Amino acid sequence: MYAIIATGGKQYQVKEGDVIYVEKLDGEVDSTIELGNVLAVSKEDGLVVGKPVVEGASVVAKVLAQGKAKKIIVFKYKRKKDYRRKQGHRQPFTKLSIEKINA
Repeated sequence: MYAIIATGGKQYQVKEGDVIYVEKLDGEVDSTIELGNVLAVSKEDGLVVGKPVVEGASVVAKVLAQGKAKKIIVFKYKRKKDYRRKQGHRQPFTKLSIEKINA
């Protein structure tokens, strides 16, 4: 059994026991979060696709960590004009462990 959820502008296919990294969500470490934006659920009798979400379906996940990704360098440059700008960015993330799919 798997589900397709949407969070942070992205879609993820998850099963029970999966560990995923999503865009930062509010929540303390070791707390549980219920994700209600379920787009599709695969059951024993087939695939249930929502319009746009599946009614009554949710995914329960446990917050394992809150952190920041590796640094990326944003470098702007215009030739012959002596224009250079260097900037770093670290995107915040939330590490989730999928505990239960309610469908």
